[in-house]
Amino acid sequence: MNIHDCIKFSNDNPICYLATADGDQPRVRALGFWFADETGFYFQTSSIKEFPHQLIKNPKTEICFYKHEGMTGTMLRISGKAEFLNDIKLKEKALMDRPFLKSFGVTVDSPTLILFRIPHGQANFWTMANNLKPKEIIEF
Repeated sequence: MNIHDCIKFSNDNPICYLATADGDQPRVRALGFWFADETGFYFQTSSIKEFPHQLIKNPKTEICFYKHEGMTGTMLRISGKAEFLNDIKLKEKALMDRPFLKSFGVTVDSPTLILFRIPHGQANFWTMANNLKPKEIIEF
């Protein structure tokens, strides 16, 4: 497995779970993933949500993507540090890819539009077949 397998898996299975820390309390929530490419794993959210503020305080995060197959399935875990982005072209892409944002009054200039990515980190796949084997870490 390599980073291209991770990119494909995350793009094909866009519902993910993102973990943050709120002080000493772990928090996790389901998200609709935006996209991944060779430059990272990208997310779009709103400043109204609590988790981007948690990531600003502590950018370390882990994301879990899951594809249900048979009795168990396949899980991809990505860990790294969130990097916040203020890029007009990416904001335009977010509005194109997610037209529902416009119905909330979001524009490229909206301060509520938050973009971040995980540009570097570690990934590993889990299946029942490799359950008892050492993790095969993919550095990216």
